[in-house]
Amino acid sequence: MDQLATMRAFRRVVETGSFTAAAAELNQSHTIVSRQVRQLELQLGAQLLNRTTRRFALTEAGQEYYERCRHIIDQVDDAAHAVSAHQARPSGQLRINAPMAFGTLELAQWLPSFIIANPQLKVDLVCDDRLVDLIEEGFDVALRLTHALPDSTLVAKRLAASDMLLVASPDYLQRHGIPQTPADLAQHNCLTYTLAQKPGEFHFRAADGTVHSATVRGNLQANTGIALRSAALAGLGIAASGSFIVHEDLRRGDLVQVLPDFTLRPRELYVLYPQNRHLSPKVRAFVDFAVEWYSTPRWA
Repeated sequence: MDQLATMRAFRRVVETGSFTAAAAELNQSHTIVSRQVRQLELQLGAQLLNRTTRRFALTEAGQEYYERCRHIIDQVDDAAHAVSAHQARPSGQLRINAPMAFGTLELAQWLPSFIIANPQLKVDLVCDDRLVDLIEEGFDVALRLTHALPDSTLVAKRLAASDMLLVASPDYLQRHGIPQTPADLAQHNCLTYTLAQKPGEFHFRAADGTVHSATVRGNLQANTGIALRSAALAGLGIAASGSFIVHEDLRRGDLVQVLPDFTLRPRELYVLYPQNRHLSPKVRAFVDFAVEWYSTPRWA
């Protein structure tokens, strides 16, 4: 006797409320389904159904067996689906949301490689510093750079950390001097990010663990880090920027780190996606690719 087949037959009988309906769903005859349930009762040595000519009812033993039977079948089906999904080729449209600066400067570097590796995918990338609702707006996956994620039903996987750095051009520092402490920033033109929780405040931790705060002012604020980077490169002032934005400028010497002994709180990079019972191949492929890409530090 095929134990799993008889368990499936029993479950369908219970859930459809009819041997005939269960037989139709299973593409079997009424006789075969009835025989499977009877064989199951004989094997278990317990009556699972109280039968009459027109209806049946679960016995106490039948109710307990049904609950366990349903759980076992679900687990078997989940395992089979997981393997099938893993083997399936990602296809269809993948809608991705990312912050403007990250999508433009960072994601754009490796997204083409991901698409080449998954030729059956069509990618729709939307770069937006607004906090979108993935489910309501129909996104499959999102990348977030943040200090802390809000509570939600989304699955979040951490990929990397991006240090926040104070930067300025050598020309600006030559003209206005180099700050030695966070308090010195009050005498400088500071370029701020509009969407920060408190755009006019910087909070630092010194090497000895002490915490320092500075209230800053400047003649430019923007809702994208790209504009702040461009302004800093032009010698306009001092900007707080993610390392993923300015690491190449620092390497070339076009920008210089300011107050290197005082650290700003880093931002964590996450990939987020809706919590589904079965992760689709296209989302799984994107998440796996991103995890592999950021398995080594990118912005030293």
